[in-house]
Amino acid sequence: MNHRYLILLLLLTTLTFGQSSFNAETYAVSRNDITTNSYANDSTAAALVIYEYGNSYIDKDTYTLKTEIKKKIKILNREGFHWATETIYLFNNNKGKEKVSKIFATTYNLENGAITTSELKQNAIFEEPYNDQYTLIKFTLPNIKIGSVITYSYVIETPFIYKYHPWEFQDEIPKLYSEYNTSIPGNYDYHIKLVGTQKLDKTESVIVKNCLNAFNGASADCANTVYVMTTVPAFIAEDYMTAKTNYLSRLEYELKVFRGFDGSIDNITKTWKDADSELRSDANLGRQIGKSTSLKDVVAAIISDKGNAKTVAKEVYSYVQNQYTWNGELKVFTDVSVKNLVKEKSGNASEINILLHNLLEEQGINVKPVLMSTRENGLPTQLFPVISEFNYLIVQAQIDGHTYVLDATDPYLSFGELPFKCLNQYGRLLDFDKGSTWVPIEANVATQIQYQVDLKVDENSVNGTVKATHLGYEALQKKKDYFANPQAYINHSADRQSEITISDHEVLVSDKNSEAFKETYQIELTNSNTNSTMVYLNPFIYSFFKKNPFQLQQRTYPIDFGYKKSYLYSVQIDFGDAYELIEAPKAFVAKLPNNGGELILNAAVNEQKLMLFFKFNLKESLYDPEYYDIFKVYIDKVLEVQQNSLVVLKKK
Repeated sequence: MNHRYLILLLLLTTLTFGQSSFNAETYAVSRNDITTNSYANDSTAAALVIYEYGNSYIDKDTYTLKTEIKKKIKILNREGFHWATETIYLFNNNKGKEKVSKIFATTYNLENGAITTSELKQNAIFEEPYNDQYTLIKFTLPNIKIGSVITYSYVIETPFIYKYHPWEFQDEIPKLYSEYNTSIPGNYDYHIKLVGTQKLDKTESVIVKNCLNAFNGASADCANTVYVMTTVPAFIAEDYMTAKTNYLSRLEYELKVFRGFDGSIDNITKTWKDADSELRSDANLGRQIGKSTSLKDVVAAIISDKGNAKTVAKEVYSYVQNQYTWNGELKVFTDVSVKNLVKEKSGNASEINILLHNLLEEQGINVKPVLMSTRENGLPTQLFPVISEFNYLIVQAQIDGHTYVLDATDPYLSFGELPFKCLNQYGRLLDFDKGSTWVPIEANVATQIQYQVDLKVDENSVNGTVKATHLGYEALQKKKDYFANPQAYINHSADRQSEITISDHEVLVSDKNSEAFKETYQIELTNSNTNSTMVYLNPFIYSFFKKNPFQLQQRTYPIDFGYKKSYLYSVQIDFGDAYELIEAPKAFVAKLPNNGGELILNAAVNEQKLMLFFKFNLKESLYDPEYYDIFKVYIDKVLEVQQNSLVVLKKK
């Protein structure tokens, strides 16, 4: 395999869309809907949405937002049976509550060549509390079988118009046709955001005059819009992704301005200037930031070199890491008190990092807080301020022309290293004097796994030395495992290698904040048969991957590793005077397009020694989904090299 082959494979990998015999044009169930029992575009689909329709509008009489929903779903196998259960979440608070009405559902089957129907009975619709804010309405359609087609419809009514009903075009099963209709009066001005990678097939909008009338004779025109998406692939979660809410193709609405019929104007969505002003006066955030602490003298006493700003910052950072314990809570806008943290020695993430910010500032370090959203929480919108989308706070420090992002919640983090959950592309830097700005959030610490193996083959055994180095995020879990129980770590390392005997294991790191975790040990290969005429060795005694994590037919969302990484493996095999080399792995080079990464295997023989060097690196932390098919090949090649490489020696 070479570079050209990999690129050609990527270019030739295209999606094919077969003709469908399903009736995807209407809610009505056709005979073909029931008799067609496979979906050509996705043979793995457990169920298929043939048709779905939504219609949202402001009721002329009640001024509430009503949404009519209709769905037609094909059950393709037993794993799809749970799609016959629908759950509706209804929001409620002290200002009002949502409700649902007109629930109708039918199951269609083919029995003895005839179409039969089974209606949902009203006593099969259940209501149950979910939490303080939501109530659930659930129903399961009757008589579900493989091949069933189900239809259901209902109407949701809500007084909470600031959140116009969102629409999800994509789900965990594929959809043939998804249509959403909206009628929005002119006095409601919404931010409308299309999320996800799928494109709309149709968008049409017309103005309808006098669609909504007030008691004082005033009226509003409506923008009536139709959105359609067809042949929507299923969203299937896989490794190396952030929150699926970042990628599910959908429409979202946020009320920006409401203009009353009496001429009043209510600016609902704030500008960042307005948001900054609110954050500055927030008791849990703005009033905590920059607040003087009672620890200034205590911290000053531990600083070894007051003239070196980076040394000062690192020692303050280490002090907070080791003196204060994170209680596992994130919290940004509730229950944040630095005073309580200092008193209790334990607190939430915001308290710890605000204390870090304040102590650094007291020592003259240029610091700013950064609001962000963790990987599991999803990306915050950059179109307008939605403060509720942030759930975490870190610190940015400017020192001698360099920028560092800091989080003191984990005592094993090195200076400038963030928890993996924070590697979520960008955050909002708060500057209450100059105004907040978006800043990138990236891993600043190099991440690498490196094995250096030195083997000696003689007539009795194959043994040697291994030097292993883990850097950055690959070192983090190693440090936690080792420092929690050093002897247990060494014992476990020996136990998990079934074909290797490990001895003289030594860990060469004394600082749990070190960027590197290094270890060395002696090994003997227990599966080598050096007494026979031929010796067969796989030189790769460690694998970077156990299996290929990329298994989908199609992936519509990015491949997000979180950080750039590289894998290095070098092995020297000394076969001495007693053997001659018959076979060795062949050298090759393969590269990802646009210099996105490389795969290199070099082989050389020097007298009685075979030297192999294997390098696999990812030069980006985030790759577009267009890379997906070539990544499959890329990782398959890594597995092939490490699992199937062979060195053959023959006794002289």
